[in-house]
Amino acid sequence: MISLQTSFSTYFQPSPNKFRVIIGASKYLKTPRIIVPKFPNHIEKQLIELNKLSYNNLPLNHETLPTTKDIVTIKLYAILEAVSDRIEMHQNIGEQRDNWNSLLLNSVNMITLTAATMAGLADVSGSHAVELKVSSTLLFLAGTGIITIMNKIQPSQLAEEQRTAVRLFKKLRTKIQTALAIRKPLQKDIDDAMEKVLALDRAYPLPLLGAMIEKFPEGLEPAKWWPSHLTSEECKGGLMGSGKNGWSKELQDDIREIVRVIKSKDVEDYVRLGNMALKLNKMLGVTGPILTGIAAVGAAFVGHGGPWAGIVAAAAGSMAVVVNTIEHGGQIGMVFEMYRNCAGFFRMLEENAERTLEEEELEKRENGEVFEMKMGLNLGRSLIELRELADKSRRNGGSVDEFASKLY
Repeated sequence: MISLQTSFSTYFQPSPNKFRVIIGASKYLKTPRIIVPKFPNHIEKQLIELNKLSYNNLPLNHETLPTTKDIVTIKLYAILEAVSDRIEMHQNIGEQRDNWNSLLLNSVNMITLTAATMAGLADVSGSHAVELKVSSTLLFLAGTGIITIMNKIQPSQLAEEQRTAVRLFKKLRTKIQTALAIRKPLQKDIDDAMEKVLALDRAYPLPLLGAMIEKFPEGLEPAKWWPSHLTSEECKGGLMGSGKNGWSKELQDDIREIVRVIKSKDVEDYVRLGNMALKLNKMLGVTGPILTGIAAVGAAFVGHGGPWAGIVAAAAGSMAVVVNTIEHGGQIGMVFEMYRNCAGFFRMLEENAERTLEEEELEKRENGEVFEMKMGLNLGRSLIELRELADKSRRNGGSVDEFASKLY
């Protein structure tokens, strides 16, 4: 054991020779030197003088100034930025209003059911009948106020408006990006983009007070989110084709027949369905507050004249929950808005086709082949199906047994 300790201490004992080797080696380790180049005196003086000058005093180079086309591009990018901001705003507000629908519906149903339960217990509670009766009456009155506000603003319809606005603003953003990618933008592109943004703002307003779309109009009017004048897509000549710019007499006749089918079938059908949804929504919107009001009156008279007051309060409250669930849980307002937007979409196709065909100079129209392809894509039909539909409408005098669109 002693021998092991001796060998261990001898092995790990520091030797003075080792320190001498390390100290000696440090003499040969040199710190790296950074060589900074030195400018000649006349160049150094010029750099000092340049640093003293301000940016505003520097002479302008007219070659670096933005040209007219560059300014047009900058303006179009500014509109593109505003469109992206609109998309974010409508997305956020749409989510908020969708939450309104679910939260308010759950709240008003819980309030109504609680009030109905209290009204039913008030008859058999004895000494606590007054407290239950007053609480039930107040809850029914609160539920009546909440459901009246919900029926007035229709949160599900508001959320659908914002979803549609997001889709249309994204479509406009894509068009602007395409215009910037394929060619130099023109002033006409700026004017058209500005008017389309403002038209969308008018069609789908963000605020509620003073700008909200009427939720219970006399009848369904198709939504309109496009400018009234001819847009740049319809005014510009196409890049494809020559001579007649891709148009022929047969193509023009086909487009007219397709517009005829859209008018007689698609637009009319969505207007009819929208009016049915509107009538149902109006009926439910009036019935819900009436039932909760009757329940509030019944709850106030619980204990007077037999058990009928409590029965009326409980039954009317329960029926009000069912009506509110059908109206707002079933999102009848959203269904009406969907029909309104679909009718507006077909009305837009109809107006665009009619305006294009009214332009007598073929070179000023959009290219006929491109226009036909876009029409087929919008209706969910191939070019062959589109021509077959036009032939069927022509043979039957505009009366066909199918809709122009296969998408909606």
